[in-house]
Amino acid sequence: MIYDCVYLFGDSVARGIILDENGNYTPTQESFALLAARKLGVDLVNKARFGCTISKGLEIMLRWLSCERVHVRAAGSEALAILEFGGNDCDFLWDQVAARPEAEHLPATPLGTFSALYAQMIDTLRSNGFRPAIMSLPPLVADRYLQWITRTGLDRSAIVSWLGDVQQIFRWHESYDQAVRKIAESKSCPLLDIRKAFLEKPDYRRFMCQDGIHPNREGHRLIEAYLETYASGS
Repeated sequence: MIYDCVYLFGDSVARGIILDENGNYTPTQESFALLAARKLGVDLVNKARFGCTISKGLEIMLRWLSCERVHVRAAGSEALAILEFGGNDCDFLWDQVAARPEAEHLPATPLGTFSALYAQMIDTLRSNGFRPAIMSLPPLVADRYLQWITRTGLDRSAIVSWLGDVQQIFRWHESYDQAVRKIAESKSCPLLDIRKAFLEKPDYRRFMCQDGIHPNREGHRLIEAYLETYASGS
């Protein structure tokens, strides 16, 4: 089913932020959202924000619903709202981890809170006439991400000591993707499985920026191709 307008809530991945050749975060005009909207002929309202967690996304959504006075039910139809969260929620304060690797450290949004707020966001959208769909998380490249977060001099060995091994970064990030899948199932939401599109490639790393967590331009084209195929029902 093709909608006239699609609303997008999420973080920098949904916003189309990439790491450029100079090591700066910058928006690309080749983001999956812009590419897919043009290809499918739909209007796009992009409410995603750099650094956004699920709690911040819920706050943005509630404020937008209140201020814009959105009444999509007035026309007797639904509007599609795509949600893309998790990458920032699972992150840690790495400077604190490096300083005290023997201590307990909590992520930005613990998994239980993440799932509860995601469910609240879905319920709120539905009560306002939207049909929510959820995006899975693109896969993280653990060694690149560790290199990125320690680029300013944080103690790499201390962070690895706390992690246990470098690939624990991938596994922890993956646990939020698994939570997203459970939410989609429990709430009967369509799952836009972009993660699968990456992992089906012989080397998904080439679709990711040097920071290990943001899709690059090729990665955005990969997501766009997936969304186009999904929309066509192929």
